[in-house]
Amino acid sequence: MEAERLINSDLGSPSRIVESTESITPPTTGRRLRSLDTFRGFALVIMVFVNYGGGRYWFFRHESWNGLTVADLVFPWFVFIMGTSVSLSLSGSLARGLRRSRLLMRIFWRSLLLFIIGVFIINPSYCNGPLSWDTLRIPGVLQRLAFTYLVVAMLDVVTSRIQLGGSSTHARWFPIHDLLLCWPAWVCVLMLETLSLCVTFLLTVPTCPRGYLGPGGLGDFGLYPNCTGGAAGYIDRWLLGENHIYQTPSSRVVYQTTVPYDPEGVLGSINSILMAFLGLQAGKILQLYRDHPRQIMTRFLIWSFVLGIISAILTKCSRDHGFIPVNKNLWSLSYVTTLSCFAFLLLMLCYYTVDVRRWWSGAPFFYPGMNSILVYVGHEVFEGYFPFRWKMWNSQSHAEHLTQNLLATCVWVLISYILYRKKIFWKI
Repeated sequence: MEAERLINSDLGSPSRIVESTESITPPTTGRRLRSLDTFRGFALVIMVFVNYGGGRYWFFRHESWNGLTVADLVFPWFVFIMGTSVSLSLSGSLARGLRRSRLLMRIFWRSLLLFIIGVFIINPSYCNGPLSWDTLRIPGVLQRLAFTYLVVAMLDVVTSRIQLGGSSTHARWFPIHDLLLCWPAWVCVLMLETLSLCVTFLLTVPTCPRGYLGPGGLGDFGLYPNCTGGAAGYIDRWLLGENHIYQTPSSRVVYQTTVPYDPEGVLGSINSILMAFLGLQAGKILQLYRDHPRQIMTRFLIWSFVLGIISAILTKCSRDHGFIPVNKNLWSLSYVTTLSCFAFLLLMLCYYTVDVRRWWSGAPFFYPGMNSILVYVGHEVFEGYFPFRWKMWNSQSHAEHLTQNLLATCVWVLISYILYRKKIFWKI
């Protein structure tokens, strides 16, 4: 139950050949950027392995509260690469002359589709029957992706310009070209982030200290047992109701919390918007400097370094004693900056090895990255069937769990490879 379900938010129509919305074609090479599909596939493969159990090792399970494990990396990277896809696909649509009003309607429809899938199809409440509305979970991974996609894509459509002059390296604004192109959207995102921080640290929560970021329960010597998540948990319980949010958070095992708490709640979605917008910034860099690979890699490294410094300041380089600890349950600001730091670095490495030097084709991650939604839906639907799962001789054996989970993951990579060879790319 701790394993998060992830999905690619780049929506389209089912077809045999689907136009790529997350790549650009540099005029100098005429070649698609495979690094983005490789990045997405890498995150997807980790997600499938973690959802199948991760060999039952602790570092493939989510942290109970503060800190990071491998399982905590995947969802933010999907949000990040979603922002990159939004940047490249929408700018391409605007360049082709598609009206902004039509794009906005398309964005709204795709977001609604993703939200409906999350609420009514990929939702744990369906186990209680089709009429279990009283306990239907409203937030969720897909719902957060839908909301994030809606806000970021609309911001990009409304505020972006089709072109900001030329890309000559001699122009005095060239070093900050990518920032100038979307500065109005940056203003909006920073205002949202300021609002989130103000609510987190200034909202008065009954029986809880102001600005509380702890797990409640036995945490903090049991002083605040009903304060799980502080303002974030309080807003979800007040706005959505206790029966419509996640009932068994990862904090329950260690801290014996008694109140429900949803890691995909309302307040954390604002930080999710920031994460996606950082991915959108990466997309702007790829687009604007596509003729200058060194510029792209330099900017990715600078963004990674700056975000890493911000994380060090916010956390004081500690797990629990910083101003804002790294926390996946809260989707804290330091969690976003830390995972964005990793994302920029990983994307830079993929771009350099796959697209610039061509030392690596991106295989095998490239194939599931091209068919991420099919792999995701398939691995959820067929999770309990052979060859993805079978009755084990010793359910306490890490080796047997690891063998089963690795084999199941490899089967989905093989399926995605076969679909790639047959040119079948399925999207919702």
